[in-house]
Amino acid sequence: MAHLDLQEIEKLNSRYRANFINSITGYKSCNLLGTRSSEGNSNLAIFSSLLHIGSSPALIGFVLRPLTVRRDSFNNIKQTGQFTVNQVSSEFFKQAHQTAAKYKEEDSEFEAVGLTAQYLDDFKAPYVKESQLKIGCTYKNHYLLEENGCILVIGAVEHIYFPQAIQDPDGFLELNKINTVTAMGQDGYALPAFLGRLSYARPGSEPNFIEHGS
Repeated sequence: MAHLDLQEIEKLNSRYRANFINSITGYKSCNLLGTRSSEGNSNLAIFSSLLHIGSSPALIGFVLRPLTVRRDSFNNIKQTGQFTVNQVSSEFFKQAHQTAAKYKEEDSEFEAVGLTAQYLDDFKAPYVKESQLKIGCTYKNHYLLEENGCILVIGAVEHIYFPQAIQDPDGFLELNKINTVTAMGQDGYALPAFLGRLSYARPGSEPNFIEHGS
């Protein structure tokens, strides 16, 4: 088994180190954030840093890189107070990846990569029509991570759209049924295999497979 200590990690080429360190945390969520500026310009950007913050109230977060360059997603969120989260599926993961390109502020990534902006229930921020799991969020707060200058953005979940056929009776969503893609590192993508659901963990008992939240 290979082993690198801190000194060896710090000596790595910057691009090699970025690929390496971005891979060691395992599979990550893969989502497109949709926003719109106060002038009406739509923006779409791929994120693999989405976090579950809490379910009551329903809160999610995502991490932004330092604001040392233009960050259209963050600027738009601060202007309008809204953003959407759209899960990426295997049917359009290449288009989703392409949103990471550095387009001009006035250019719409929707048009540039061939995805469709969708506006639902008077929400200001655009959803991705091709996505089967869409979340509408309102901006709540953001926090500076002093260790590296990144920003943690917190949003409150206001709307959720999904196919009812993927939901178990206890609320669980079987994301494998809509070909939800996971991110690996900075440019890798995978379709994870669903192994099953396990019973509530208790001391002294072995976990058993459960179905439909039983």
